[in-house]
Amino acid sequence: MQEKQPTEELKRSLGFGSAISIVIGTIIGSGIFFKQGSVLDSAGNSTMAILAWVFGGVITLTGGLTVAEIGAQMPYTGGLYVYIENIYGRILGFLAGWMQIIVYGPAIIASVAGFMSILMANFFGLGTEWRIPLAIITVGLIGLMNLLENKVGAIFSIITTIGKLVPIAAIIIFGLFWGHQDAFGQTIREVQQTSGGFGVAVLATLFGYDGWILIANLGGEMKNPQKLLPKAIIFGITAVLIIYTLITVGILRFLPAQTIHRLGENTTDYLATKAFGQIGGKLLSAGIIISMMGTLNGKMLTFPRIVYAMAKREDIPFSKFLSYLSPKGKAPVTATIFIVVLAFVMMVFFDPDHLSDLCVFTVYCFYLLAFFGVFILRKRNKNVQRPFSTPLYPFVPIIAIAGGIFVLVSEIMNDPSGVILFIGIVIVGLPILYFVKKFYRKNQK
Repeated sequence: MQEKQPTEELKRSLGFGSAISIVIGTIIGSGIFFKQGSVLDSAGNSTMAILAWVFGGVITLTGGLTVAEIGAQMPYTGGLYVYIENIYGRILGFLAGWMQIIVYGPAIIASVAGFMSILMANFFGLGTEWRIPLAIITVGLIGLMNLLENKVGAIFSIITTIGKLVPIAAIIIFGLFWGHQDAFGQTIREVQQTSGGFGVAVLATLFGYDGWILIANLGGEMKNPQKLLPKAIIFGITAVLIIYTLITVGILRFLPAQTIHRLGENTTDYLATKAFGQIGGKLLSAGIIISMMGTLNGKMLTFPRIVYAMAKREDIPFSKFLSYLSPKGKAPVTATIFIVVLAFVMMVFFDPDHLSDLCVFTVYCFYLLAFFGVFILRKRNKNVQRPFSTPLYPFVPIIAIAGGIFVLVSEIMNDPSGVILFIGIVIVGLPILYFVKKFYRKNQK
């Protein structure tokens, strides 16, 4: 199959610093701050909880190493959408893009904004009725910022990434050097009789690691994507793996397992208040809010690029309108507005926690196709020199595939009705594709 390339008009201005900050910024959101209790409860003891975060990071890193080989060969705007189409053909490629612009992208933005608005309401002493308005205002403002040149969003990503590392560093340093607990070896008797198991604990961490592939959507805006894209993915995921592990060890060093179990989602907030007083608790809340703003910005910077890429190929209705770029900054203006409006709708009608779980399942269906795709590309392009090759091939892709299957099976068992709903929304894309092919393009000519 001849590789299909989009027409690139976006400005290639993103360097390594911007790229790696986007990777880290889109991954580190709320998961690491709110999942400590649930991971510990499911794992059964502190040692296995730490291993769950490490194992989740390793699975994510193997996925990143695998996709990096594909991305280096297809460094175009659109990311997963472009990869799946070039490997498997038009129908699956379209569904990969449709899934991201209709389900995954707006829902993840709505979910993160929903969680963040709860923290913001608490921080400013506002009632629960402010949750949705705060979420809408924040997403709207970040969306407006991304209507400017891509450098603006990238600079904001760098600032928020640095900002989120400050409270993270405080937790790690204080826990490791001033904690008096043994991070390892606290048994299940100190927590509770677990009903989840190690597999459920790993699944919870994978939700915290998701978002790394979004940098691939900016392939057409990197200065040297063949080299920068693999580096940004690998170094970004590795940095997050180390950060997550150190945070977990730091928290377990400072707080007994029984206390973490009792506090659940409030563990890190309690730790900060206990360690630094009321001011420390406020500072941590501010740090988490900054962290989630950075995550929102990274997603707002990347998802409209998928809309733009699909519109440039006339794969969706109103393609001419949705592929519009601002004359000076070359930002996908209408595509950004489209994603923001869909996110607004989901904020109003859906619960953020449920949205986040189902979104990860949906995107992992296509992650799995990409992981298998590296074998197909190697067979198809035997004599073509690759800009980047997955190390320890084929073991690394096999681990990535096993991890992907684990996520899908776990979510199907945990929430079959939600899985059916989201798969149905993805499949609805097929008649949309038929409409575009048979009627819309014909009327456009």
